[in-house]
Amino acid sequence: MTTRLTVLATGGTIAGIAGSAIAQDYRPGQIPIEDYLEQVGGLGLDAELSGRQIANVDSADIGPDIWNPLHRAILAALADEVCDGVIVTHGTDALEETAFLLDLTLPAEKAVVLVGAMRPADAVGYDGLRNFANAVRVASDAGASGRGVLVVMGDRVFAARDVRKVRTRGSEAFRGFPRESVGLVTPSSLDWFGAPWRAGAKAQFGWHETLPEVGILAIHAGLSPRAAERLIAPETRGVVVAGVGEGNMPDPVRRMLVARCRQGMAVVRASRADEGLVDREPEDETNGFVAARALNPQKARILLQLLLAEGRTDSSDLQRAFDGS
Repeated sequence: MTTRLTVLATGGTIAGIAGSAIAQDYRPGQIPIEDYLEQVGGLGLDAELSGRQIANVDSADIGPDIWNPLHRAILAALADEVCDGVIVTHGTDALEETAFLLDLTLPAEKAVVLVGAMRPADAVGYDGLRNFANAVRVASDAGASGRGVLVVMGDRVFAARDVRKVRTRGSEAFRGFPRESVGLVTPSSLDWFGAPWRAGAKAQFGWHETLPEVGILAIHAGLSPRAAERLIAPETRGVVVAGVGEGNMPDPVRRMLVARCRQGMAVVRASRADEGLVDREPEDETNGFVAARALNPQKARILLQLLLAEGRTDSSDLQRAFDGS
């Protein structure tokens, strides 16, 4: 039986055009979904694809204006009895943030797969068609259900919680942490590493059209509390510290954030390092800080926004949410 998949397009490099097979510069988000599906129609994929254009932008421009209609379109597709799964084409720069946000706010009943490309469609070695064919393979597989939102890049399947972009270029630009990939895929094969971990799970959070203001404070050597405080707006409800090492920061900056925390602002310690856990420290209890654990700063920001949107501000409650994310 042929699988029926809904493809929701947001643009990015996978729909980009360079105008030359060897040019370095290109324009993302140029190919409309109708034309793209016409291209992939020649691949012989065993799936019936229907497409809808949500946006056609560089993923650096992704945000609530696009997330809101994208989320509505995914929910509508998942509720459609004739739809077996959803594929979202997306730019790679902010792909991990969209994937994590959707993972936290969607049920895990049918497959939702995000896919992108590292080279534009007219470049030598364009990886978009293979990645897309792989995404179709994953979204068509019954074993994709119950795994939450997935990301397919470079013959690997990643869980939204784990995936992160670690290189600016190349076929191995994505990795996962703390789990590496959760599956290996080609257009003709798929191997899962372990059983589904979210079988039957509902969305962890409700959807909010507007999210609270949460900033990311990048720590560097010599950062002064005055410079750090200038980056915090009056409307800021929370700050994620992209700290050095295991979420560390200069002591004067720490004292400034402790004062802000006691005034009601949430503070989460994450790390600017690519991999590693940020564990809770004894001082966090006194300071009112939260440890991001395995989440990088950009994902910690999304989780904190969702928690604050639900009115959850107690640091112990926030820590439990981060521990279980």
